[in-house]
Amino acid sequence: MDSLGEASTSMAADETLDPPDWADVKALSHRIMDDAMGYLRDVRERPVWQEMPAEVRTFFTAPLPRTPSPLADVYGDVARNVMAYPMGNIHPRFWAWYMGSSNFTGALGDFLAAIQGSNLGGGNHAAGLMDSQVVDWCKEMVGFPASASGTLVSGGSMANIIGLTVARNIKAGIDVREHGVAAIPMPLRFYASDQVHSCHRKAMEALGLGNHALRRIPTDAGLRIDLAALRAAISEDRAAGFKPACVIGTAGTVNTGAIDDLRALAVLAAEEDLWFHVDGCIGALIAIAPGNASLVAGIEQAHSIALDPHKWLHAPFEAGCALVRDAVAHRGTFAVTPEYLESAPRGLASGQWLHDYGLQTSRGFRALKVWMALKEHGVEKFGRLIDQNIAQGRYLAGLIAAEPALELTAPVTINIVCFRHRGGGLSGEQLKALNTEIMLRLQEEGIAALSDTTVHGQHCLRVAITNHRTRREDLELLVAETLRIGAELAARMSPAGEQTCP
Repeated sequence: MDSLGEASTSMAADETLDPPDWADVKALSHRIMDDAMGYLRDVRERPVWQEMPAEVRTFFTAPLPRTPSPLADVYGDVARNVMAYPMGNIHPRFWAWYMGSSNFTGALGDFLAAIQGSNLGGGNHAAGLMDSQVVDWCKEMVGFPASASGTLVSGGSMANIIGLTVARNIKAGIDVREHGVAAIPMPLRFYASDQVHSCHRKAMEALGLGNHALRRIPTDAGLRIDLAALRAAISEDRAAGFKPACVIGTAGTVNTGAIDDLRALAVLAAEEDLWFHVDGCIGALIAIAPGNASLVAGIEQAHSIALDPHKWLHAPFEAGCALVRDAVAHRGTFAVTPEYLESAPRGLASGQWLHDYGLQTSRGFRALKVWMALKEHGVEKFGRLIDQNIAQGRYLAGLIAAEPALELTAPVTINIVCFRHRGGGLSGEQLKALNTEIMLRLQEEGIAALSDTTVHGQHCLRVAITNHRTRREDLELLVAETLRIGAELAARMSPAGEQTCP
């Protein structure tokens, strides 16, 4: 036998990650599916959140696995140590951070997308067309023209970066892609309210403009951007040699849900020759809510919008969307076409290349989970669910206003409610300690997940109701338990401030 033949016979068999026995995997997959349905069906019966015991934390320090384990054992580890200790945002009483609560159909979409395994950077295949279709649906939801462009991204932070990058490049006065931000002849200024999300600071830093390029404008009593103060800031900056470039309107602030006057901002932006970007990650989709759509009137006049299907469309994480009115400007900001990414006249490499509209060359198939849920339920149901959450926010505000021991600390515009326990004569740091301890006890006892914040210099608890599973009885329970825990704690604390919460 020659040397080539000897090499062939000694070569090891080809390996694969596919299972050796599909029947065993099929049986386990059915079990996992049954468990998954039970997990959602019974979510109300479990704690919202629970602390992990030491042995579970130790599990996550195990070294890199070197040899195989049976898949059933792997799933057992996941069931015991991961599924039992979630963040809790699918629970009907999770109101801490502003998140959606997922849905079963969307989870199926994520599974099927992973099975298909398509890369959405480009190419002529069905996943790319569905991605573009979901972007088209998002444009329609907020009233953008069909000629606009957009891209699905990881979430609101990236969606805002996409819009603000286009704004920077359009307003720079030079080819910033070729020459860089150091060549911009006049320093750019971006404007937003003092309630703007922190991701905009990150965007300014990532864009090479720096935090000082984002000027925070004071807000009115309703925590909306003060238009007179904005005009004054623009005039002052022009006189100082800066170039006003972009105003960021917020459709739902993270602290209180306040919505800037988007119509007035659109007019101001046109008069001042500014790019008008709307951070709609919290509230843009109010545009589909029949009872409250007027709250975001004017959003359709923006040059760019950031929104989050993983919030009020309840898509499983992660799914954000950036929309840009000027499709040419959008593509011109990101497109790079090396030889290995050139489009072909036909075949797999033909068609639109989606990586031309964002920073990622490789992208997961995010659209399917959004598409399937919208097809199953219809956009009108999602609009009604938004109205439902807003009504629940107002209902909770009424419950709080009716309790002498509690007080609202900010206007309730949509579905975010800020309040605190009065503490029976406590003040200052003791009152903050009391309310912080109420929040922690509610979490640790598995009753509800709240967050805290500061509004008008006042520490308070914050309830963000972005959950299609929440019922009014859950809000009634929250008030009752807050009163119970607050009374227990306040009774132990001295009004003179000598003691603190345990």
